[in-house]
Amino acid sequence: MDLQLQGRTAIVTGATAGIGLAIARTLAREGAAVTITGRHRDKLDAAVAEIAAAAPSASVSCFVADLGSARGAAALAEAVPDTDILINNLGYYEARPFAEITDEDWLRMLDINVMSGVRLSRHYFPRMLERNWGRVIFISSEVGAFTPPDMVHYGVSKSAQLAVSRGMAELTKGTGVTVNSVLPAATRSDGIVEYLRQTAPRPGMSDAEIEAHFFETYRPSSLIARMIEADEIAAMVALLVSPLGAASNGAAVRVEGGSFRSIL
Repeated sequence: MDLQLQGRTAIVTGATAGIGLAIARTLAREGAAVTITGRHRDKLDAAVAEIAAAAPSASVSCFVADLGSARGAAALAEAVPDTDILINNLGYYEARPFAEITDEDWLRMLDINVMSGVRLSRHYFPRMLERNWGRVIFISSEVGAFTPPDMVHYGVSKSAQLAVSRGMAELTKGTGVTVNSVLPAATRSDGIVEYLRQTAPRPGMSDAEIEAHFFETYRPSSLIARMIEADEIAAMVALLVSPLGAASNGAAVRVEGGSFRSIL
């Protein structure tokens, strides 16, 4: 399927690995000129090389910045003043007992997971409205819809992304701009595999056994009963940001393997 992204420009934050890298690679394959961001030059260079290998004719560049800070967001906006597509993917998670989550933990979580996207959207979104075309995507999480007790601050940050996304979408009425959020469930990566190993009920379990235990114990409602692959998230994002996805606006799009039992 031709997603009609030739000639479009895209920024993907937090794109040196995992979902962000998969999205950048997919958009590049579809013909978009992609800028990826991260904090470490060596990781960015490796990601650019991987994307270029997957899409040899694509235009791929990178920008080193800490987008969890206002200074980093301002630097990116100055270096890349316009984009057709903004993917707010930057984020992190951690498990911590609620009573041990300090003010500093809360503020760091919100700065990186929420404010990074808010700051960039505040710059790029008005320009999209002026051009009457643009796409903003917030990569949220299934926990945006239910707050896990072992990472309350993370759940709050993902719920906040849904609120920001929907509020921005209300400002696009009658335009060619859309704003959506995407809700993945546990997506395969080195980080999530290591996290799941911490849930293993006994030593010596294989990664496949640990994954099966996780879904039996913590996500029994999952219909696919496995981790999602990053490319599966990227495929949905690519459709949403394409002209073919124009009818989806203000949506919280689930890519969570059927974990939610509600029909809406």
